[in-house]
Amino acid sequence: MRRAVCPGSFDPIHNGHVEIIARASSLFDEVIVAVSTNYAKKYKFEAADRLEMVQETIGGLRGVSVLPMGDGLLVDFCREHGADAIVKGLRSTVDYQYEIPMAVMNRHLTGVETVFLAADNRYTHLSSSLLKEVQSLGGDVSDYLPRTVLKRLNHG
Repeated sequence: MRRAVCPGSFDPIHNGHVEIIARASSLFDEVIVAVSTNYAKKYKFEAADRLEMVQETIGGLRGVSVLPMGDGLLVDFCREHGADAIVKGLRSTVDYQYEIPMAVMNRHLTGVETVFLAADNRYTHLSSSLLKEVQSLGGDVSDYLPRTVLKRLNHG
């Protein structure tokens, strides 16, 4: 059985994330979506809320589970859960340049490979930060967010 981890802070999860997770689920027998917390970041949603939004959004995908990543290295989480690969979505060369050093280090530390999936053109401009900013200024981001997430963002 081939198992992959799709990590992210998902603050909030958007349709670009969902598209990458769905494609990963067609490539691997099992996909664990690891909801992480970077303590250097300021989040709009608490970790428990982000975890719940991800579960509500992708709960129906075959072979996909959602877990909190907890503290520590992503590769340790992968080893603990028997994952063969990390799946990351790439929107641009900027993402690639950011992700490559981590992919090389992760492979060095534990042998886990990183699989890069090119984002669908509909989502290459998306980031959770951009969506939160546009929404906070009254812009319509409904085309890019799952309904349950949009509802929380509008009432949060």
